Amino acid sequence: ADLFEGLLAQQSIERVHIIAHDYGDTVAQELMARYLDRKNAGAAGVTIKSVCLLNGGLFPETHHARFVQKLLNSPVGFLISQAMNRKSFGSGFSAVFGDNSKPDKALLDDLWSLYERNDGKRIGHLLIRYIRDRKQHRERWVGALQNFDGPLRLINGPDDPVSGLHMTERYRELINNPDIVLLDGIGHYPQLEAPEPVLRAISEWLD
Repeated sequence: ADLFEGLLAQQSIERVHIIAHDYGDTVAQELMARYLDRKNAGAAGVTIKSVCLLNGGLFPETHHARFVQKLLNSPVGFLISQAMNRKSFGSGFSAVFGDNSKPDKALLDDLWSLYERNDGKRIGHLLIRYIRDRKQHRERWVGALQNFDGPLRLINGPDDPVSGLHMTERYRELINNPDIVLLDGIGHYPQLEAPEPVLRAISEWLD
């Protein structure tokens, strides 16, 4: 969140629309909380005009962590990070996609190359700490969703075992007048599994 706010300030950007997914949802929630803090205090800063969220752990109580995520978040997480390879990555990654929208080899190769760039796979156990952060800051981050005063849309692949239909049901319980777009048969990565429907949903939201 600090990095994004620093970039916006550097570029003299004062108003933004946020589109976020997964880990980015958590960052977006903190940005929203900061925006609300500034607004309540009458302080200057970037204005968030609207927010569009894709599948992510918006509520820690509905986040169904995968086995590998639990291992990464455990005391032996650093060993799991080092042991990750292309085969295990591909298997785990494919498991959160919809049955009929699985990633092909070319996409998995591209994603793996990004994941291991600059030896990035060795810090998986550090990145996964967002699971703990979500629990620690739940009231602040859920409150940001509940109190945001601009257009807020959730685009969700309901077949996602981590944050799919079960998460949207919780979203309906906690968010007033929820704006939800469900993409049947789609899993955790709607932007990769169904890019055209996602683009249409985002375009409608922006309009």
